[in-house]
Amino acid sequence: MTSDAVKAAEVRVLVINPGSTSTKVSVYENDREIFTVTASHSAEELKPYPSILEQRPLRMGVIKQVLAERGLDLSGLTAIAGRGGVLKPIESGTYSINQEMLDDLSSPAIHGHASSLGTFLAYEFGRELGIPAYIVDPVVVDELSAVARVSGHPDFPRGSIFHALNHKAVARQCARDIGLRYEYARLIVAHLGGGITVGAHCNGLVVDVNNGLAGEGPFTPERCGGLPLTDVVRAAYSGKYTLDELLAIANKKGGLVAYLGTNDLRECEKRVAQGDARAALVVEAMAYQVAKEVGAMAAVLEGRVDAIALSGGLARSIKFVRDISERVRFIGPVRVYPGEKEMEALALGVLRVLYGECEPKTYGPF
Repeated sequence: MTSDAVKAAEVRVLVINPGSTSTKVSVYENDREIFTVTASHSAEELKPYPSILEQRPLRMGVIKQVLAERGLDLSGLTAIAGRGGVLKPIESGTYSINQEMLDDLSSPAIHGHASSLGTFLAYEFGRELGIPAYIVDPVVVDELSAVARVSGHPDFPRGSIFHALNHKAVARQCARDIGLRYEYARLIVAHLGGGITVGAHCNGLVVDVNNGLAGEGPFTPERCGGLPLTDVVRAAYSGKYTLDELLAIANKKGGLVAYLGTNDLRECEKRVAQGDARAALVVEAMAYQVAKEVGAMAAVLEGRVDAIALSGGLARSIKFVRDISERVRFIGPVRVYPGEKEMEALALGVLRVLYGECEPKTYGPF
């Protein structure tokens, strides 16, 4: 069947995107969303499972229940898209799920993250139904330039872990909106959520981006971002903190949580409106640090920036976006894409393969 014939036919893609306490399920018919459902999981539900990967039976049952309630005929599905986990560094693209991928995600050396479940669930659904299963642009997409990998000490090279799925989707949309192909655009994309990553997109590659999981870049609602290194080293040996406590500060108990006791920007902005000077300073500082990172990526792109795209949940805040935009608009036009495009991006990544626009990539061997 030709690419045009496939596009004309009814192609249905099931999209699975697990979070730490929820499972998001979508079905797309060609590029049209049929439905999206987010199923929440209580702490009581998750308590019997010692690890994330052991939650597979629970999550599979929930997904099948969602599909049954919607009256979806599983035999009508063409392919499955799952959220990819923390794998080894790979280039951007759509990947067929293979055994090497599953083995790596099962390894204790790989971070246990909810996104890893997406790969297993997609694979199991695909095997049951006899249809292909894929992941698209997982967080480990690594397109850094050689100079961007140099950190300041050879024992600690910079790596690339960021919101690649949303970055790529927003970058493609932004490029279309300004009349360019993504492969020929020079963009700065900022994903603004519980984690914040700001990347320099140059001709289809993310040549530099802060590794939010490693503590680089701006502080966020939950992460501390870059801290004074010598103070952190002293704290590590002071006896005041355990290793787990310091890691929690880096990724769960930093940022707005540490300063204001909440990870909800809306709550912080309510306090600002009520005259809370500390809240006003901290929220302004978060926008300030995002703007600084955008400026750094402008230097990476040598000042030739076609557009700056702000996305993620925090981009729904008019004031937060304005505070960033006022500091960076001299660099290039600012475009705002509130929320996340993860489900759509997963579906479109698989559709590009089904339509014959690209070949699925193979994970490994390394």
